[in-house]
Amino acid sequence: MYSNAYIFRYSAIMVIVAAALLSTAAMLLKPFQERNIAIDKMGGILASAKIPDVSADNAMKLFNEYVEEEIVINQDGEVVDSYSDGKMEDGKAFKIDMKKELYKKSKGEPYELPLYVINKDGKKLYVIPFRGVGLWGPIWGNMALSDDLNTVVGVTFDHKGETPGLGAEITTEMFTKQFIGKKIFNDNNEFKSIVVVKGGISKLPENERIHGVDAISGGTITCNGVNDMINDILVSYLPYLQKNR
Repeated sequence: MYSNAYIFRYSAIMVIVAAALLSTAAMLLKPFQERNIAIDKMGGILASAKIPDVSADNAMKLFNEYVEEEIVINQDGEVVDSYSDGKMEDGKAFKIDMKKELYKKSKGEPYELPLYVINKDGKKLYVIPFRGVGLWGPIWGNMALSDDLNTVVGVTFDHKGETPGLGAEITTEMFTKQFIGKKIFNDNNEFKSIVVVKGGISKLPENERIHGVDAISGGTITCNGVNDMINDILVSYLPYLQKNR
């Protein structure tokens, strides 16, 4: 029969060995996890610009093929960094943590945001990344604008835990395709954002429908989160957009 001291020592050793193995596994897997996160990020940026046939296998290649410049802007809309020579995933813009920068903004501190310039068929598209909060957790995405910095070319959205069949529908083409051709400024160059309208854009005056899309039935809180996210992020980029339109 083993003594209590022996059992305690044995248990302690096993806990230490298990912890060491888990720590080692985490360290070994970290580069692969970071690469997968980067590939997913690249895929979202490319998809918003309607780059065809993007997959996990070719996302990095296509990202370096289509993204001709990465820009970092500050809260005043000034370009503080530009990267166009080398692997685009090495640029400062790609490494920016939007969550941290938006937290700085919420505290009234200086912040920096990324902007991706894509050359598609000889035309420049500008991709703005989004991050916000849905019903059950974070939501995020990308919006590609044409070279007029006004007309939406495409969007992507994703989420961590929105309700399947309801809020999770923000990822579907049925929802995202509505954004194509919408505008964030009106004819008087006034910022309008894009509104997700509960009950449909038929509720809006006809001249305002170019700034709206239909909400998802049953996904009101998630759609409100998308609304807030789009408006808050576009407002953050507004100084740059207004200076460069």
